[in-house]
Amino acid sequence: MKLRLARRSASGAVVVAVEGELDLFTAPFLREEVRDAIKQDGPTLVLDLAALSFMDSSGLSVLIEAWRLASSEGGGVCLASPQAPVARILRTTGLDRRIKVYPDVDTAILRHPE
Repeated sequence: MKLRLARRSASGAVVVAVEGELDLFTAPFLREEVRDAIKQDGPTLVLDLAALSFMDSSGLSVLIEAWRLASSEGGGVCLASPQAPVARILRTTGLDRRIKVYPDVDTAILRHPE
């Protein structure tokens, strides 16, 4: 499998760890996981990207959709620990100015939402 997802609750937030490659074929799995996480565990979502090695525009679309959904439910989304290639995409597209990016999950949980 090109994508693995793991979800856990932590201090009032739900953390979804994303591992592998996020592209046209795997984006629907993350989209569904995010929807379920917000519905079942609450609208404060931390996406742990430490093990995400690749992301294309389909992945960016899922992140934007997650941010919109969580915001509409009174919460928010932040990103933790993106690797250099993913961080570069976030900077290039300006998405890192819309969705907060933190160096690790613990910091994201403590400081989100700012």
